[in-house]
Amino acid sequence: MPYNTTAIPPRKEVTGQTQLPLTRVKKIIAQDPDIQVCSNNAAFVITLATEMFVQYLAEQAQEKTKLERKPRRNIQYKDIANAVAHQDNLEFLEDVVPKTTSYKDVKGKAAAARTRIKGGDKPSGDQLERGMPNGKKHKVAANGAGSSPDGGVQRSRILSTSDAGDPNAQLEAEAEAVVARRGGNNDGDVDMTG
Repeated sequence: MPYNTTAIPPRKEVTGQTQLPLTRVKKIIAQDPDIQVCSNNAAFVITLATEMFVQYLAEQAQEKTKLERKPRRNIQYKDIANAVAHQDNLEFLEDVVPKTTSYKDVKGKAAAARTRIKGGDKPSGDQLERGMPNGKKHKVAANGAGSSPDGGVQRSRILSTSDAGDPNAQLEAEAEAVVARRGGNNDGDVDMTG
């Protein structure tokens, strides 16, 4: 049996009854440490005001749904977020009901913010064009040193056993490898990982 999804029409006459449970509203009011006592009349008015607010928000979201290229019958989160963003009297909800963004956009903004904070260089166009065989991009270090085109980490020459204990020899070998990769241009940092 299908669900009953027909909308409940708003009441035209005053009945003295509320759609929201009055006792639950009283419990929510009692949670506020600033309020010691709340009369029944005040709780009733708060409940009615809440119902009217929810009805208004739903109507505005429904209007945004109708304005779409393919109108729908169901209201989604993005419709409420659009209503909040476009209605001046609902702008106080912008922090509570933000517009949705794709994960790709959030990830890009986070990466841009990280590079701004670190003060790092952005990768050059030629570094962005190189890709790995699986279609992914190479990771570019903050100093501009990338990985090898085959996806592996570039290694310097293997040190002999006599040089293995000497850090200066290892640094010189790394520097020579970097200079060789750059075609004799020795103006960059040396990658110390690996």
